[in-house]
Amino acid sequence: MRRKSSLVLLALAVFFAALSPLFRWYAFPRLAKIPPSQYQEAVLEAKPATLVDYGTMQSKQVEKLTIVQTLKGNVEESEKIGATADRDVVVWDALSFVAGPDGKMVSTIPERYIFDAHSQDPVHATGESVDGDPVQRRGIEFKWPFLTEKRDYEYYDSRARRTAPIHYRGTQEFRGLEVYYFEQTVPWTKVPYPKQMPMPGIDSTKLEKQTGTSMWYTTKRMFWIDPVTGAPVNGEEIHREEMRGGSLLGGREKVTAFAGHVKMRSDYVDSTVALVKSNRTLILLLTSYLPWGFLGLGLALLALALWLEARGRRAGAEGAGRGPDLGEREGEPLRPAVPSPPLP
Repeated sequence: MRRKSSLVLLALAVFFAALSPLFRWYAFPRLAKIPPSQYQEAVLEAKPATLVDYGTMQSKQVEKLTIVQTLKGNVEESEKIGATADRDVVVWDALSFVAGPDGKMVSTIPERYIFDAHSQDPVHATGESVDGDPVQRRGIEFKWPFLTEKRDYEYYDSRARRTAPIHYRGTQEFRGLEVYYFEQTVPWTKVPYPKQMPMPGIDSTKLEKQTGTSMWYTTKRMFWIDPVTGAPVNGEEIHREEMRGGSLLGGREKVTAFAGHVKMRSDYVDSTVALVKSNRTLILLLTSYLPWGFLGLGLALLALALWLEARGRRAGAEGAGRGPDLGEREGEPLRPAVPSPPLP
C-alpha cells in the first residue's frame, strides 16, 4: 500500500514540476497580452506655461496649459492586421489635444500606433501614422514590455519622428510601488508644424515653405515604469518649442511657441497606480507565484514519496531480520512447546 502511495505521489511531483516552466515559458507569452479594446485617458498640465499668441506672434506666460491624451483600441483593425501578421496585434488610435487656459485648442496631433500584444514591438502595417503622415516606428512608445529590465531601451519620439535611447536611471519608490526611472533628452530638432493649429485660413503644412519660419523642439522626458506590467505610472516632460526665422516673426530670430514643465494630474496618477496594482497581480501569477508554487509543491510531493518508500523498505527489512519465531523452522509447521520436567 505504501508503495502504491509513493508512486502516486511521485507521479504528481513530476506533473507539478513540469507545470512550473510551462507556466513561465509557454503560458505567459500566450496569456499576458494587451487587450485590443483598451481605452485609456490621461490629463497632463503645465503650470505655468509660455505660449505664443498667433494673432500678435508674441510669447506670453499663461496660468496653465492642459494636454489630454487618449488611447483607444481599434478592435476591427487589430483583428484585420493580426490575421495578416499571423500574431496578436493591438491598434491604438491616440490623440494628443493641447488646450490653452481658456480651453481653446492650441494643437491636436492624432496617431495610429500598431504593436505586438505581448512584446510591444512595433508592427508595420498600412495606417501606422503620426498626424496623418505615414511612419515606421522603431522602438517602444507609450508602454514598456512586460517584465521591464534595468537597461536602456529604444524609444520613438512622435514629435521628432525619430528613435533614440531612453536611459534607465535607477530604481525608486513611487506610491507604494518599486518602479524603474527612465530619462531621455531630445536635443533641439527641427519638426513639422501640427496640421491643426489655431491659425484660421493658414495651411500649416505649407507654413514653413511660404514664410521660411520653421518649428524647433527639445524636451527632457521622464517616466516611472512598473517593471512587472511595463506600464508608466507617472510621466513628465520639460518641453520647449520655438519658431525660428522667416517673415512670420517680423525680423526676429526666434519666438517661444510653448515652454513648460508638463506633469500628469494627480487624480490620473492615482487611478493609473490603482490600475497597475491590479494588473500586476495577474502577471506575477504567470511569472512567479504559480511557477514557483508548482515547483515547491512538486519538491514537497517528491520528498513525501521518498519518505514513504524509505519507510516501507525499512519496515520490510525489520520484518525479515527477526527470523522464525517460537521455534519455527523453515518447511516445518509450528509446534507448541513442551515443558521440561523438573530436575530432581
